[in-house]
Amino acid sequence: MAVKFPLRSTIILTAIGIFAVFLPFLLMSVGILDAYTAHVIAMGGVNAIMAMSVNMIVGITGQLSLGQAGFLAIGAYSCIFFTLDLGLPLPVAAAAATALTTLAGFLIGFPVLKLTGDYLAIVTLGFGEIIRVVFINLKPLTGGPNGRQFTTAMALDGRLALGIVTLVLVLLLALVQNFLRSTYGRAMMAVREDEIAANSAGVDIFRYKMLGFVLAAFIAGIGGSLYGMVVGFVKPDIAQFLKSIDFLIYVVLGGMGSMTGSILAAYVLTYLQEFLRFLQDYRLLIYPLILIFVMLFRPKGLLGTKEFSFVHSIDRFVAFIRRKTGKEQADA
Repeated sequence: MAVKFPLRSTIILTAIGIFAVFLPFLLMSVGILDAYTAHVIAMGGVNAIMAMSVNMIVGITGQLSLGQAGFLAIGAYSCIFFTLDLGLPLPVAAAAATALTTLAGFLIGFPVLKLTGDYLAIVTLGFGEIIRVVFINLKPLTGGPNGRQFTTAMALDGRLALGIVTLVLVLLLALVQNFLRSTYGRAMMAVREDEIAANSAGVDIFRYKMLGFVLAAFIAGIGGSLYGMVVGFVKPDIAQFLKSIDFLIYVVLGGMGSMTGSILAAYVLTYLQEFLRFLQDYRLLIYPLILIFVMLFRPKGLLGTKEFSFVHSIDRFVAFIRRKTGKEQADA
């Protein structure tokens, strides 16, 4: 039996995606959005991409990784190297950096995924610290502790940065959501729920853990490339443990297993940090307080394992309007 193509849903989601990409340009043209705020929101988009990367491991495959900031650093420095040192065009350099980060995820995944739980978390944490130390000492390529400058059009133009980051985020979200609905995605979620039951059903546990880890590295490579382009300056400190914890917080707050939830949390917390800058270092207390309240009143996060659906939201809104209209006509 042929599967019916979801034409209506595709049209709605495509229209929403195009609107999300061009919305920043519209808001800036009428003076509602300034360049600084656009840059902050663009960084929120980069953090959202990294939250998707962490969620692919923590929320989808059920593993605990604390080294995604290491993949972020690999993607960022690789993009700078391919652009400034090898002279590749920026889009080609970003693609090459993403491929290199994916390869790194593949090579690292083989030994570390033989571990589980706390052991996996400790090993991936060590991986991130190794990357940081290597980049500090690899001065000819990374600039050492002082980092490297990477002046791009996106670093100079907040509107352009926000538009491109939003476009990449929309495309990534569409690809990831379709992947998770496929046979491979469902097998990965089966591994998350119960490894023994999944193995008895013929699911190769290690294979699908490896697939999730490599996909997470792929997404992190894209996030790292965009980070270098948006910030315009990269230091080895971006691979530190606390950066990985920030990404994990987005996932926990948004909901482990919910891509849209982690994206929402990344945007909210990124903007909140800038909005509360007048509190100076006291604003760093916001994350722990938010997590405490979430753990008390919403242990599964804002969306839990559910995904926000634009199509279902529109359907419910249309049904509500029809009910209101029908009721008014009946009263008349």
